[in-house]
Amino acid sequence: MQEGKLSLGGSLSAKKIAGKKAPISWKLSNILRWQYIKSFIGVTVAKALAKAFGLMTAYGELRAVLVKANGETVNYGVLSRRVVTTAFVNFLVDQFQTDSTEVGDFKYHDSGVGTTAENAADTAIETTDGESRATGTQTESAANAYRSVGTISYTTTKAITEHGLFSQSTGGTLMDRSVFSAINVVNGDSIQFTYTLTLTSGG
Repeated sequence: MQEGKLSLGGSLSAKKIAGKKAPISWKLSNILRWQYIKSFIGVTVAKALAKAFGLMTAYGELRAVLVKANGETVNYGVLSRRVVTTAFVNFLVDQFQTDSTEVGDFKYHDSGVGTTAENAADTAIETTDGESRATGTQTESAANAYRSVGTISYTTTKAITEHGLFSQSTGGTLMDRSVFSAINVVNGDSIQFTYTLTLTSGG
């Protein structure tokens, strides 16, 4: 008869590995664009005026994280705060009269290589990158802020300079189009876009 004892032991530790931040040169080229400066001033002033005079406002914000093919991430932060489209505003007015399920479908992310400044009259991406739209995850970042997070995968080398959020996987209504300094991608890379639409009440 044999007797013995067996004991097992070990420890586990975890460490958060933060992704890289976008190069300073890129940040400067992006934030020094007149469209970026105008939107920053506009949002800042709009929030102050809304609070002071009891006005309702709505503004968008687009952020991005580049995920390289090797798993490395680069956080580009805020790309743009422009521009909610006339097409989307008109769509909402129509929905108040005759509602449809499409009002809850603004989750399709598209990107492109066009560089023409965004405009409220835009109804589509200027120059598509040829990749399929990503279906975003819909959440609330706050009680008054709608958010959609979608990741677009790339199959060729290109410089991504624009983004749009749509109500359908093809076609559909464009909610917001943003233009920004180029984020370069190659085959196997992807970009996680986070779009947030914040609404403020008249209180």
